[in-house]
Amino acid sequence: MRTTLDLPAELVEEAQRLLGFKSKTDTVVQSLRELIRHQRIDELRELLGSVTLDVDVDRSRRRPR
Repeated sequence: MRTTLDLPAELVEEAQRLLGFKSKTDTVVQSLRELIRHQRIDELRELLGSVTLDVDVDRSRRRPR
């Protein structure tokens, strides 16, 4: 998708330097992917301890012969 954004030059340059990209597009795309990944991880952390699984761990670890 083509779009026009007004981004602070210093912010984009620092992100490019840290990520090692020369392309602004690659920098923005990777940054968005990382933002989404971190958000999903945070959402999973919020579920920690609130999900109860009824799993027989010993049985699930046995391999068929």
